[in-house]
Amino acid sequence: MDSLTQIKQPISAEFVEFVDRFNAAMSHDDGLLGNALTHIRQRGGKRMRPLLTLLIAKNFGDVNITTQYAAIGLELLHTASLVHDDVVDESEERRGQASVNATFNNKVAVLVGDYILSTALLNVSKTGNQRIVENLSQLGRTLAAGEILQLSNIQNPAFSESVYYDVIKKKTASLFESCAVLGSLSVGASDEQVERARQFGDTLGIMFQIRDDIFDYYDSLEIGKPTGNDMAEGKLTLPVLYALNCNPMQSMITLAKKVKTGTINTDEIAVLVEFTKQSGGIEYAEQRMHDFYNESMVFINECVKKDDIRDALVTYLDYVMQRHY
Repeated sequence: MDSLTQIKQPISAEFVEFVDRFNAAMSHDDGLLGNALTHIRQRGGKRMRPLLTLLIAKNFGDVNITTQYAAIGLELLHTASLVHDDVVDESEERRGQASVNATFNNKVAVLVGDYILSTALLNVSKTGNQRIVENLSQLGRTLAAGEILQLSNIQNPAFSESVYYDVIKKKTASLFESCAVLGSLSVGASDEQVERARQFGDTLGIMFQIRDDIFDYYDSLEIGKPTGNDMAEGKLTLPVLYALNCNPMQSMITLAKKVKTGTINTDEIAVLVEFTKQSGGIEYAEQRMHDFYNESMVFINECVKKDDIRDALVTYLDYVMQRHY
């Protein structure tokens, strides 16, 4: 049995229902809008976030229609943020498929993203749960704040790990955090259980993003982006930040500053990537991932009482740690 099948096993029927409802929410009869939504829907993805929402809900109770609407609302919000991010980043690909802005244009992409965002709010309103609505609304603000912080950090001359974590907590971990919170709220979990689930989602999300950032130092068609793509976009991630701070060679600092100003070329990126590897940046980032993995296991050991959910969540963590794309 592969990892994704094992993760889905305790919630297989609930996940099928989620996919059906999500696809219905991502459909429209109008020509251009319908075509754009179909284009986005076809790239699918593994749906790691709604899987987490369903698993957390089942850990504390039984998945219900409130859980489904919450999971759909969150996945729609995430989808809308990706469509808008591609416009901001001028990205031409998303998961190996042409982005909406590349396939259509920026105007269509922004408006389709707005439509999906409104559909997210519509779905989450159907939960009738004020705390769920507030959490998802705050998540939208947090994601936008994370994007703005990342843009402003390009102008920051320091090579700060603390700013890096602040960005990824807002841009990535906040999504996983909300998955865990919405799942627990949807089944009436106690405030203590909701808080423990929130902490689990946060550490899981940080681990997920560190793994994603490590990918950028290796070539892979599966990942759908070239080596050094983050640097080409002005981003310095954990491996290179560690390398620069523990081995501050002036020539590498100069290249890192060129990353921030957007003036670095492909050959210079290759030099900075190799410097990062030689300075132990990859090993350091992997160790930090293991630290967050261990933190996440505390929740599983103390708060997960159902064996099938425990097995699924451990497999989920292992998958995040070991995935190749």
